[in-house]
Amino acid sequence: MKKLFLTILVLTFSKTFSQTKNFIDQPYVETSAKVDTLVIPDRIYLNISITEKDTKGKISVEELETKMNEKLKSLGIVTEKQLTLNDLSSNYKKYFLKQQDILKNKNYTLLVNNAKIAGRVIVALEEIEISNVVLEKTEYSKAEEMIMTLKSEAIIKAKNQAIAMTKPLNQKVGNAIFISDFSNIVNMLSGRVAGIQIRGARSLEEKDKYEPVNIEFEKIKIETEVKVTFKLE
Repeated sequence: MKKLFLTILVLTFSKTFSQTKNFIDQPYVETSAKVDTLVIPDRIYLNISITEKDTKGKISVEELETKMNEKLKSLGIVTEKQLTLNDLSSNYKKYFLKQQDILKNKNYTLLVNNAKIAGRVIVALEEIEISNVVLEKTEYSKAEEMIMTLKSEAIIKAKNQAIAMTKPLNQKVGNAIFISDFSNIVNMLSGRVAGIQIRGARSLEEKDKYEPVNIEFEKIKIETEVKVTFKLE
């Protein structure tokens, strides 16, 4: 029984070694290729904080919330789908130390689809004394589809490189026998206020001369890299 087990083990090892050896012994060429692209973000997340502190307690959070909801709807934003409540907190520390009324805060995340709307939101909220607006992050909704497209382009590029490398040798590039890939999404803007450029903004005192704020967000870089081993014929 032990002899039979040993024989099977040796045969299995020999088969595995033979397959590895065949792969190494056959002529091949290995190339790598990287492709990338820049896309305009179409999912912009704004963090909006409303607090009674901004109005020195004269306007309640509930009133500010109602005003904000109405203002956003006037811009064509569907608040039921695009606005979400993050948390509700109260400044209890001030309440106990200074014996003042509790100053409440609410934090929301607003999703908009382009920088122009984001600019309008910022200005519109300032008009109702809500100025705590911070950029959370930007995303590209079709990032996965773009990565797949770039993979295909990278494979083509890798094969063209292999053909260029073997042409002087009068050798023909055959089928791919090994492929590895690496994909990445970089420049995802998250909390980086420096990524916002506001142009043409006017003070709230010049409402009669108001012009929409022009905001440009940093583009998102999507890149992929492949390494391909081609059999030489």
